[in-house]
Amino acid sequence: MTRISTKTIYLDNNATTAPDPRLLDLYTKAAFDTFGNPSSIHSFGQKAKAELLSARETIAKVVGARTQEIVFTATATEALNMLLRGMARGHIITSSVEHAAVFETSEHLKKQGLDVTFLDVGPYGAPTPEALSAAIRSDTRLICLMAVNNETGVYTDINAMAEIAYKQSIPLIVDGVALFGKMAFKLHPGISAICFSGHKFYAPKGAAFAFIRKGTRVTPFITGGHQELGLRAGTENLSGIVAMADAARIVSEEMEHYLRPMQSLREYFEGEIVKLFPTATINGTGPRVANTSNICFNGHEGEALLMYLDLNGIAASMGSACSSGALEPSRVLLNMGLSRKQALASIRFSLSRYTTREEIEKTLEVLSKY
Repeated sequence: MTRISTKTIYLDNNATTAPDPRLLDLYTKAAFDTFGNPSSIHSFGQKAKAELLSARETIAKVVGARTQEIVFTATATEALNMLLRGMARGHIITSSVEHAAVFETSEHLKKQGLDVTFLDVGPYGAPTPEALSAAIRSDTRLICLMAVNNETGVYTDINAMAEIAYKQSIPLIVDGVALFGKMAFKLHPGISAICFSGHKFYAPKGAAFAFIRKGTRVTPFITGGHQELGLRAGTENLSGIVAMADAARIVSEEMEHYLRPMQSLREYFEGEIVKLFPTATINGTGPRVANTSNICFNGHEGEALLMYLDLNGIAASMGSACSSGALEPSRVLLNMGLSRKQALASIRFSLSRYTTREEIEKTLEVLSKY
């Protein structure tokens, strides 16, 4: 394969985003100046504790929660494990297209003897309120669903799901990782808990958080200390948390200014792709967030196309970053009804607030020569 582009272009923002440069000073200051352990009683520790509280207050304000309802973790995978394992009892409902953090954990709980229903989604790409209602039984004790699919960008009608859960008095856990910074949301009273990950919205890796509604019963997953309201033992990553809180603030303040241009750029990209590849189709017929295109290049090998893009300095993916390196087709796409061949011909392009028209044009130019 011949390299025809010298410019590097990053279109894999659902895997991780580039940190906002405005966070650098804050992150460095917290790491090197406020280095005390927030659990220590001396002045160094109390200064760190104050910074931690301030970050918690910022996050709570952004998501519309009480300060004591925010729990910090290292990753959203950890947070989802904490919630699923700490709240699992009776019959559990989830879907067949969840992120591995939920899907594999649910499979593990099933092997331990719990009854789990995986809702089908079909070509639409997300479970429907009707499917959830039909799956609820007298012994259903937990529902866990993603707000936005990280591979296709298709979003679930979480408000409708939360209304069902609320009326049935069933706890609802929401995986909000692919939601934050990509569409506006409010915490429906039917949402018992929701998780987010900083590195998905322009913060450094290593910090995530969960909203856990007051009164929700969660058995601690990681024990050995009393940090994070006794739900997550271990010294907090203060610098990561402080940076994440400010990233959340920035995104909440600026999202309305970049979402529409991002969506217009994605729609333009998809329109041009169909011109270049007339048999290409978009995976997921349901409504999608502004930044994600999962495209099946029918008749082509996705891995070869991905290598060609990478050779030309363009980063995309064939699905979730947590399964990168695997040659197997995407479970999500297979469970949406795609054939193995179609799933292996599919590429995910995910834009960020930093993606430019020039980068999209260059990507299209590279693809036109494939």
